[in-house]
Amino acid sequence: MVWDLGKAMQKKEEFESGRLMDFEFRLRVRATRLFAQKVGVDEAELVGEIALRGEDDLLELVAKRTALAKDDVARIYGQCVGEARQTLIAERGDPTPNRLG
Repeated sequence: MVWDLGKAMQKKEEFESGRLMDFEFRLRVRATRLFAQKVGVDEAELVGEIALRGEDDLLELVAKRTALAKDDVARIYGQCVGEARQTLIAERGDPTPNRLG
């Protein structure tokens, strides 16, 4: 039986990619929930927009729905991303890929 390094590396890449995509999705949802709470928009509706819009479009939508300037909206969202990242790392661990060897 021969150990195939190429297959092992491909499997690791697939695993790490999936794990990082999961973390990024959870981060985006959690940050959007925090953001909705802070700016006073419907949380469920805004989280639902994640599938339809990119980050810039989402922030523009919130700026239109609130009396906040787009720069203020972006600043608040950035703070929410930071908070969400800290709590996710505390709950699930650091998303940095595990190195071989």
